[in-house]
Amino acid sequence: MDLIKDLFKGDKVIWIIFLFLCLISVVEVFSAASTLTYKSGDHWGPITQHSVILMVGVFIVVLVHNIPCKYFSVLPFFLLPLSCVLLLFVMGMGILDSGERVNGAARWLNFFGIQFQPSEIAKMAVIIVTAFILSKFQEEDGANPKAFKYIMWITGIVFVLIAPENGSTAALLAGVVFLMMLIGRVPWKQIGKLVGTVGLALTLLVSVIVIIPPSVYENVPGTHRFSTWQSRIKGFFEDKGNIPAAKFDIDKDAQVAHANIAIATSNVIGKMPGNSVQRDFLSQAFSDFIFAIVIEELGLLGGAFIVMLYLWLLIRAGRIAKRSDKHFPAFLVMGIALLLVSQAMLNMMVAVGLFPVTGQPLPLISKGGTSTLINCAYIGMILSVSRYVAEKEEQRRLAEQQVKDEKLQAAAQALILQAREMANDEDGEDNPILSEALQAVQNSDGVKATTMANDEV
Repeated sequence: MDLIKDLFKGDKVIWIIFLFLCLISVVEVFSAASTLTYKSGDHWGPITQHSVILMVGVFIVVLVHNIPCKYFSVLPFFLLPLSCVLLLFVMGMGILDSGERVNGAARWLNFFGIQFQPSEIAKMAVIIVTAFILSKFQEEDGANPKAFKYIMWITGIVFVLIAPENGSTAALLAGVVFLMMLIGRVPWKQIGKLVGTVGLALTLLVSVIVIIPPSVYENVPGTHRFSTWQSRIKGFFEDKGNIPAAKFDIDKDAQVAHANIAIATSNVIGKMPGNSVQRDFLSQAFSDFIFAIVIEELGLLGGAFIVMLYLWLLIRAGRIAKRSDKHFPAFLVMGIALLLVSQAMLNMMVAVGLFPVTGQPLPLISKGGTSTLINCAYIGMILSVSRYVAEKEEQRRLAEQQVKDEKLQAAAQALILQAREMANDEDGEDNPILSEALQAVQNSDGVKATTMANDEV
């Protein structure tokens, strides 16, 4: 029991949330991976692979959460340049139309047979370096204006490298950094200028993407993803309300259509795990659209429970950050929680039709390699910060208790001396009760000594 307690440290609520998400992931990925089972011919292959990744993830959580959180500030010094170099390779593959592509996007690299996304490493580096910069430039009335400039340079470079092949990830990262700057008390004047500039640039970009014909993008290097973004934006804002069901083209946007069917055919408690129908028609049922399968099988209650888990994670992270006595751990835990929860909410909004289709998996639930392991490292970092906060609180409690004990012992000793003077035994012998009280003081039992001295007085 002591071994388990020593091994699994940190906030117990975070551990519970993490284990619940892993359990839901195993059940739902096993159910949703029917297309992978059909292609591979191996019924247990997809879930076995996912379970192994989750077990490695649990090991990463245990390993990372035992590392003092102060050492995380060193990670960006080698993660940031490494991820930038890897992202340049990915961008080059996208321009040259080579490399691993999924849904038209080149986001993966192969290293000795292991496939991973450099953007996941870049996200971690940016979140940590943002927390580090905000912590170093904190002043009494807010963050020093220099913090904004450094954060913008770093985030801007990484954004430009990620956006061509993974626009949703780049936008998500920029949004989380923006929220971190709000929490980090970056001057409102700089925030206002940023909002205005980004709003104008985004309006122009969307206008260009929507207006220019898709055929133009095919001839311009590095813009092959623009046609995909154009179809998704137009498809999202298209008015489908007056189209009769018999005339609805389900093949035009199959993923959205089948996700809607999965949700519409569910109920409060769902069809139960393993009984999904739409999993056989959704190509990304185990990843981007797994929340639709969750609602189909677990119903509205299951979907609401998952939403509650992510919100609980954010609230708990906020409490951990509030209790931290240093800026870096507080900003780090909030940045990580905001990233995980924002990505989860984006995935859910896509699944229920509230946002255009993106390639964002549901953290710790969707099937994945790099993303799952990185998300487990995030959980380990949150637990490391919670362990640091708990240890600091325990140290403060012990220090306060020690001061109280010292004051109590001093009061008890003074009371004993007063009692001795008042007793003034005629035979000149020491009072045995007061001698025992004095011994209690020497044994650091001020409460006992005070009680005995008061009784004798």
